[in-house]
Amino acid sequence: MPTLVLIWVWFCAYLNCAGWVLSAIHQLNAGGYAAALAFWFVALFIWKQKTSGRIFPRACRQKFRRRFRKPFPLAFLILAAMAFLGGAIYAPTNYDALAYRLPRVLHWLAADQWHWIHTIFPRVNARGCGIEWVSAPFIALLKTDRLLFLINIVSFLFLPGLIFSVFTRLGVRRRVAWHWMWILPTGYCFLLQAGSIGNDLFTAPFALAALDFALRAKISRSPRDFFASVLAAALLTGVKMTDPPLLLPWAIAILPSLKLCLRWPARTFLVGMLALSASIVPTAFFNAQHYHGDWTGMSPENAGMKKNPAILTVQNTVLCVVQNFSPPLFPFGKSWDGFVHKVMPGWWHERLMGMMEPGGVNLHIDEVQIEEGAGLGFGVSALLLASVVAVAGKSRRMPVVQNPKSREALWLAAVRLSPWAALLVLFTQANATTLGRTIAPYYALLIPILLLHPAHEKLAARCWWRAAAFAVFVMAAGLLVVSPARPLFPVGTFLEKIRGASSPALGRVREVYSVYHERNDAFAPVRDALPPDIRILGAITFDDPETSLWHPFGTRRVEHVTPQDTAADLKARGVEYILVKPDAFGKWFDGTPDGWFKRMNATVVQKIPLNLRAADGVRDWYLVKLN
Repeated sequence: MPTLVLIWVWFCAYLNCAGWVLSAIHQLNAGGYAAALAFWFVALFIWKQKTSGRIFPRACRQKFRRRFRKPFPLAFLILAAMAFLGGAIYAPTNYDALAYRLPRVLHWLAADQWHWIHTIFPRVNARGCGIEWVSAPFIALLKTDRLLFLINIVSFLFLPGLIFSVFTRLGVRRRVAWHWMWILPTGYCFLLQAGSIGNDLFTAPFALAALDFALRAKISRSPRDFFASVLAAALLTGVKMTDPPLLLPWAIAILPSLKLCLRWPARTFLVGMLALSASIVPTAFFNAQHYHGDWTGMSPENAGMKKNPAILTVQNTVLCVVQNFSPPLFPFGKSWDGFVHKVMPGWWHERLMGMMEPGGVNLHIDEVQIEEGAGLGFGVSALLLASVVAVAGKSRRMPVVQNPKSREALWLAAVRLSPWAALLVLFTQANATTLGRTIAPYYALLIPILLLHPAHEKLAARCWWRAAAFAVFVMAAGLLVVSPARPLFPVGTFLEKIRGASSPALGRVREVYSVYHERNDAFAPVRDALPPDIRILGAITFDDPETSLWHPFGTRRVEHVTPQDTAADLKARGVEYILVKPDAFGKWFDGTPDGWFKRMNATVVQKIPLNLRAADGVRDWYLVKLN
């Protein structure tokens, strides 16, 4: 397991570096990636020959049978197989990925380089590029997004081993760590993304690997562990702007090993440059250049918001608890919204509306836990709470610092506590509705301090606790079966049978499953309306699943249209047809669609009804042609 994780960390860091280098020489395309991957595999072969190491552990059928004959590993294996099956059967439907993560890769590949995309949708440019650079070779060489879920499957399979290693190194007893290494990955934010192309699960192994290799380096004093820890920490920051606070526990863990970098100055410099390319630094630099010093790139989305750290911390704490204890299925969403509106003081609601997204202010709960919003989930959260409560009344209390006079014990206590400090820092600034999902990389680092009590070891042998743990597995499996993104039951037959039903609840079920089923190719009606020879399509779009407009990949390019563009500008860029989102007018575009059509000398070719979000329903879009 350490060798496989090591190779994964280096491979992802290498792909990040390759993306920037190929962009710099204008070779970000299939040929460039073919050469880059060939170089990687040659280097891997040379490394294997020099170290005589095994990339994959020796296969042992008896050992495999013995391990997965045990109930907990078997339950995890079944869930992993179900997640893989869902990813293999269904095309990706993760909304954020289809709206801006895949489109930005397609824009870069079309231009043979990374570039600041001309758009009114800032997330296309301002977000970290970590998972995009790992996805780019798949898209460039295979011209499809169907296999991108394998990135998250690999990340998911690494979780148990990394959790066990980190937990035991932080003082959790081996028996306790062994049970939780199988339970914790069943958290909905991990499990639902295992067959998906979301980017929250992708960062979780790097958070664990950064800490694990740092703790190993303190003992081994080897360059292998030290440099792997540095690269994993860099990759952790390169995906989401909410993850850099997790550098705090890593920095404390790596502190005793910092002198090692002086032993190998040349290697330290090269690995440092690789780490910088894999981190948030390049994106932060371009954000600061474009947004006049705002390295996060959040200023367009937070325009007009006045944040109060104390108020945000309280609201985010409540929001996190609500989202993590939400049941897998919650058909009482409207009643809950009404209850929150009734009990929340008006002054508090008014203050929050100027700081957070409406869903976060109103503590919104989805009717079913979906990958775009799920946190750790009710099952794992309830079991963890029950475990902590069960051992809280034991006679002997386990202090965070077992030997306050020992420097080693103080250092280890700081490592255990620092993830909570990092979370607190995030809570003072976070204003998104999907907080429970966003902090997915934090969960595994927050939990060890809660499992230090020796009574947890006896608790894991209790019948009621084991029964509760299997209930967690069953709930997780049930959620995978009914997940709207990748249902593992004949949803088509089910929808046919309820077609004649007039119940509002059944109508809602039908709509949700239909929208998810069509999301990957939601703009197919638009492509069907285009002349077959059109290779460039203009689009007025904001937070829509743009990826569908590029299908099949490599045959068409999408050019975003902004309020500053004139008809002459668009024609110079080769744009003849434009897909127009009417909702953009009055928010980003002045006036009305008809006024803009007249100003641009454009004619409406077709009005196309599209249902891109179940919450929004069917909306009309316009396909227009420049005269």
